[in-house]
Amino acid sequence: MRAYVFTDASLERHAGQFVWLEINTEKKDNAPVRQQYPVAALPTYLVVDPRDESVLLRWVGGAKVEQLHSMLDEVLASYQGRAPAAPADEALARADALYGEARYAEAVVAYREALDAAPTQWEAYSRTVESLLFAMSSTQRYAEGARLALQAYPRVRHTASAANVAATGLDCALSMTKDDSTRGRLIDSLVEAAEQVAGDTSIPVAADDRSAVFITLVSAREDAGDTAGARQIAERWAAFLEEEAAKAKTPDARAVFDSHRLSAYLELGEPERAIPMLEASERDLPDDYNPPARLAIVYQRMEKWDEALAASDRALAKAYGPRRLTYLRTRAAIFEGMGDKDRARATLADAVREAEALPEGQRSERTIARLREMLTALDE
Repeated sequence: MRAYVFTDASLERHAGQFVWLEINTEKKDNAPVRQQYPVAALPTYLVVDPRDESVLLRWVGGAKVEQLHSMLDEVLASYQGRAPAAPADEALARADALYGEARYAEAVVAYREALDAAPTQWEAYSRTVESLLFAMSSTQRYAEGARLALQAYPRVRHTASAANVAATGLDCALSMTKDDSTRGRLIDSLVEAAEQVAGDTSIPVAADDRSAVFITLVSAREDAGDTAGARQIAERWAAFLEEEAAKAKTPDARAVFDSHRLSAYLELGEPERAIPMLEASERDLPDDYNPPARLAIVYQRMEKWDEALAASDRALAKAYGPRRLTYLRTRAAIFEGMGDKDRARATLADAVREAEALPEGQRSERTIARLREMLTALDE
């Protein structure tokens, strides 16, 4: 979004309507913001009411410029009291408020009410479906999410929402219990939708959203035990990402694809393919902790322990906040791969101490418990 959407000159028409603010949730000083506005996934975008600091709109994931314009126009009309008082819009306003507070179970009900009351050509249909799918997934209502995506996909097939609907729906289907008799049919139908999005470049989908579709397709082939099919999709995925990265006009724009490309190369069992791109990103973006952190993973998979530790050192020297916990876990895995359980144990113990010292809003009891489980596993 930062490299491809927020740079679009057309957004200037919203100047004076919104105060734009980027929050780095890894920084300690921003922990109170994270506590006030819970974030389940990144990126998350919030439109906050200046009158009472309530969330008027929450959006998870990326968006095309056109989608962003539409959402901002819609929320501004609501804020100024110009939004129509139709039943669908009233239900949507309630749903957005609940969703903004991360009250996903209640938001599911309200979004359902909005869709049930919506007229045939309702402008808010696509973004309502996307928010509802995220809320369903967050509350493990996987079967409902898969069915909703399958129902909604034909309507959003040629829009920027196609990727999120297909990918989230397929993720939901794959997350269903295997004893559900409808699981296979839903997976097959949503794989067909996801394949359409992955292969049809005429659909106006952001490149990172299309990449997410490839990820779910790989997962579907793995779920089916189709190793060869998973590899074929991963090869298509890697080729797509390399083509998109080659079009980038700035290092920031190129680096957008680093994490996706690394995932594709790891899926292919070819981590070494990521080294040139990550070295370029580390050179061009010297303050960014991501390139050396990803290099540490690459060298770990290649069992090049000295290079992995050196990259880990560089990443940890730049990282702060909860991000350091992830990098310490990678470092512990490097030591474990080297057969040095003592240093692996010491690294995880450091991670536990850092996790416990994080302020409210950044501290995660789930993360602390997971780190403790990893420590215990080293002793078994």
